[in-house]
Amino acid sequence: MSPKVLAFYKAQQTLITLFKRCYTINHIKQVQAHVFHTGFHRDRIVLGQIILFCSLHKHMNYAVSVFNHVHNPDTFIWNTMIRGFGNTPQPLKAFDFYRRMQREKTALADTFTFSFLLKIVASFGPIILGKQLHCNVVKLGFETHAYVGNSLMHMYGMLGEDDTARKVFDEMGDRDLVTWNCVIDCHVHCGKYKEALELFTRMVDGGVQPNDATFVVTLSACGAIGMLDFGRRVHDFVQQTGLDEVTEVSNSLIDMYAKCGAVEEACETFWRMRRKSVVSWNVMIFGLATHGDGREALALFSRMLEEDAVRPDELTLLGVLCACSHGGMVEEGRRYFDVMSKEYNIQPTMKHYGCMVDLLGRAGLVEEAYRLIKSMPLECDAVVWRTLLAACRVHGNILLGEKVRSHLLELEADNSSDYVLLASMYASRGQWNEMSRERKSMQERQVQKPEPGNSLIGITGTGLEKVAIERLS
Repeated sequence: MSPKVLAFYKAQQTLITLFKRCYTINHIKQVQAHVFHTGFHRDRIVLGQIILFCSLHKHMNYAVSVFNHVHNPDTFIWNTMIRGFGNTPQPLKAFDFYRRMQREKTALADTFTFSFLLKIVASFGPIILGKQLHCNVVKLGFETHAYVGNSLMHMYGMLGEDDTARKVFDEMGDRDLVTWNCVIDCHVHCGKYKEALELFTRMVDGGVQPNDATFVVTLSACGAIGMLDFGRRVHDFVQQTGLDEVTEVSNSLIDMYAKCGAVEEACETFWRMRRKSVVSWNVMIFGLATHGDGREALALFSRMLEEDAVRPDELTLLGVLCACSHGGMVEEGRRYFDVMSKEYNIQPTMKHYGCMVDLLGRAGLVEEAYRLIKSMPLECDAVVWRTLLAACRVHGNILLGEKVRSHLLELEADNSSDYVLLASMYASRGQWNEMSRERKSMQERQVQKPEPGNSLIGITGTGLEKVAIERLS
């Protein structure tokens, strides 16, 4: 290497090192001044480092100004611009740069290009854009690449196209662990829990070793459809692989057991944990609360505060209020709702107000619940109003029920349950004319009653559960 080339290389590496030590955009501007001074203002590698910093720190306007001075940007620089805009409030601008990349032809798209773009579509849509990208993937021959295939599956799954995601999976040649995790997660996201568990069983049969991410998503599927025995076998598998020490996996186990009604096993898993995150405490508090163990949930919250290991967050207080609601503990609920902002600096959200309305409504304090809604700094949503309407029906407060109904008409005029609730209130008081009026109004608006609910009874040792348990044993 000639001395001149060696000097150039050293100067270039010095600039790159300086960029890596920058923390603010002002640092970048100072280094860029040195770039002009040393004559590297047209060097693609150096300019690429400026653009990389800007994309990682969301200074995309500055990145664009630098990009426009790059002569024949390479694939790395195009991809950096695309990824940068994907992390801003204007993610679709990434596709403007993709189209420019195609038009200017200074570089070819690669697997990273499509992975960044597919991730953007997965988060924001629309699906037609994702399908157009899929066509480009096939055209360039990247459809067999695991990284791109995984991104395609993720995109289709997040947008509810689970059948297409499964088709991509079936057509993939080499499937790594990420591929299996991705297809299982797609099915869980789309509510196809049984299919997700079938895929997990097929994965284990194929000799692929699950990791913590696999167990987290599989246990969520078990909890969603109440497959307790399957979940227990997965728990055994977790212990065999030594991943029961992973906090996220233990949290998923607690959640699964709680959702399946096995509260004692949830508690056992919780207390065995060496490291408990705020999520661990939250999941256990919610588990106790939803199964009517309100006092135990509040005791656990007190224990959390005593240990002072983690700080409560808004979900912690939501679980506490839920415990008060299910346990009929009005005074405790009022107290915790009052101190959450004063002591823990947590501002109540719509869900916190909803819990309080539910708590007061269950206790028959519907007028107080109405005053709480009217005092909210937020605009009350239909769910909270409907919670109060249901409480009015239970406690026979027709006058307040009519007020609440007027608010619901402004928000969701075509929700059938509101008509049914008010009509039921009138019927319980023998006000048949008013009941008929509600029914007639429902017919005039062509509001359809929802399909009746279905119950599911799991029979241990049959079907999927039997096969899966045998294979995991």
